[in-house]
Amino acid sequence: MPIEPTFAVPWYLRPMLWVTRWVTGKDPLPARLLTLFPRAAVGVGMFEALTAGPSDLDARSLAVARITASVTGGCPFCVDMNAAAWKRNGLRVEELRDVLVGDFARLSGREATAGRYAKALSLTPVVLEQALRHDLVTHFTARERVVLAHTIAQVNDWTRFNQGLGVPAAGFFDEAVCQLPVTK
Repeated sequence: MPIEPTFAVPWYLRPMLWVTRWVTGKDPLPARLLTLFPRAAVGVGMFEALTAGPSDLDARSLAVARITASVTGGCPFCVDMNAAAWKRNGLRVEELRDVLVGDFARLSGREATAGRYAKALSLTPVVLEQALRHDLVTHFTARERVVLAHTIAQVNDWTRFNQGLGVPAAGFFDEAVCQLPVTK
């Protein structure tokens, strides 16, 4: 059962919500829910502020990883938010459609490896086959593998949080581009 955001937000967390609204253009329910547990809200805020961006790894590989982890985890909010950045991250429409269904054939070896890695890390139990380990070492430096694993873990954290609290999609993605997959 979703928690309705009808509660008072502590004064010291209001700037965090303002920044979230400014960055996303919306009032995301997950950020409001976190204000019920202020220490977690501050921790997640730091986690988000310091997490991987395109300067740490190319935008396309990060986008493929985020979208794949969101779809694999089945989080409507995460799929909606991460898929919305497809164009800004350099994906073409047909590539986005493929990533949304787990088909990485049109992507470079590096991007396909990021997608396969995101899928593997988003399933339980985590199983990394030898071929995937080889491709990770072939396509990514040690630092890039850490950035990629951390980014996927971050998406998985949001996926579990949002699903556990019944957070729905928020309308970030324009489905005129293509249909998002139906998530759990």
